[in-house]
Order: sequence, then structure tokens, then C-alpha cells
Amino acid sequence: MYLISRDFKFDAAHKLEKYHGKCEALHGHTYKLRVTLIGIPNEEGMVVDFVQLKTIVQEKVLKVLDHSYLNEIIPQPTAENIAKWIWQMLEESLTFSNCKLYEVIVWETEDCFVTYRGG
Repeated sequence: MYLISRDFKFDAAHKLEKYHGKCEALHGHTYKLRVTLIGIPNEEGMVVDFVQLKTIVQEKVLKVLDHSYLNEIIPQPTAENIAKWIWQMLEESLTFSNCKLYEVIVWETEDCFVTYRGG
């Protein structure tokens, strides 16, 4: 089995209304996103074409989240809830005969991130 990943970035604002602290106020982040698929190479020798992966992520996720106010899209947009939302937006489009979505990682800051593997 192979794990194939591609990284992306998007900018967005949010506030954590159920959190009591600094992040309760409106603020923004440059998020980093890693999408990973697991599978075996197809007849072309690839698990997935990186261009195809980029196109799907841009259409299903980045087009919606980049430069947005996340609270209008995702309830209580913590890194955990953002990762789960991204998984839900991608799972169907990233399921092929030879591979499927394996995990989504969302970095809220350079050193704080969450990994989601469905479920």
C-alpha cells in the first residue's frame, strides 16, 4: 500500500463562540491542509494523479473555505471540526477502484494541527 499526499493552504477567519479565551474573538489563520489517500498504483503506475487530487480539493474545499468566515460554513469551527468537514466534502470524490481517502490534517498554526481519519 502507498500513502499519497498533497499539501494546500487557505486563509480564513473564525471565532470559537463556545470557547472561553482569546480565540473567542474574531481572528484569522493561514491554514495548512494535507490530504492523504491510501491505495495501490493503477495501470498508469500511479495511485492518483496529483493534478486530479489538486482539482478535486480546490473545487470541493478551497473554493468554499479560502478567504471565508468559517462560522458561516462550519458550526464551532475548531481545527477538529474543520478537518471533519473537509473529510466529508472529499470522501466520495476521492474514492476510486484502487485508492481512497486515508486522512486529512489541518494545521491551524505552524505547530498545532489535527489529524482526522473518518469515522
